[in-house]
Amino acid sequence: MPTDSRFVSTEWLASHLGAPNLVIVDGSWHMPATGRKGREEYLKAHIPGAVFFDIDAIADTSSGLPHMLPSETIFTAAMEALGIGKDMKIVVYDSVGLFSAPRVWWTLRAFGAIDVAILDGGLPKWLAEGRPTESGEAPYLPARFDAKLNRAWVAGIEDVARRLADGSAQVLDARAAERFRGEVPEPRAGVRPGHIPGARNLPVSEVVKDGRLADPAAIRAAVKDAGIDPSAPVITSCGSGVTAAILWLALDAIGTPPQALYDGSWTEWGSSDKPVATGPAD
Repeated sequence: MPTDSRFVSTEWLASHLGAPNLVIVDGSWHMPATGRKGREEYLKAHIPGAVFFDIDAIADTSSGLPHMLPSETIFTAAMEALGIGKDMKIVVYDSVGLFSAPRVWWTLRAFGAIDVAILDGGLPKWLAEGRPTESGEAPYLPARFDAKLNRAWVAGIEDVARRLADGSAQVLDARAAERFRGEVPEPRAGVRPGHIPGARNLPVSEVVKDGRLADPAAIRAAVKDAGIDPSAPVITSCGSGVTAAILWLALDAIGTPPQALYDGSWTEWGSSDKPVATGPAD
């Protein structure tokens, strides 16, 4: 088992399959343009016993924005329906390696789950090692969750605007550099290209290597190169709040967790009447 408590190894998970008080969660999600469907792939093959966490369904579907955090009541019901207990050992993975699992990891922790880890290397590493999978829906036992959202972890659009204006927080954007600079169209209709004025850019490709989190030295160097002081308050952002959680995980791994994650991220800001910047970070 890795020394970093944020992760468990494939070896550890393989030796604990079926253990009491352990729940395995497939948190796979893909950008719409890929044509891949997390649930469809889960039903074809998943780690034995894993349940599927659909970030688009376990969400505030009335917001008009993708996979925004739901209410505590909705989250509680969703977790209990999946057999995910607040006090259980929860291991999350995704089918890319390290893409959407951090969003599920962050969400579970934000709602009060006590012991959540990510499978190091995810499903690709599990499969490469020839480990077992199963198909269809996994059975589960009833569980209790009682969600309590840590609202300090979640930034809204006005929080971001205010804190950039008064200099009380830094915003770190996880999108690819060409999207941040506004050089390519956004993947979602009605969203302007560019970035939040004053934000800095750290593409997740700088902190994820071959489906695994980069080592702490590489993360520290990437954060420094992005112009961020990790010892001061940071709000992570991205396109729709998914890869912002990877930056959260990366900053947490070097001992300087962010203050908040901007849940609406660029999809909200870029479709609002807020100012937009293009080109490199100022």
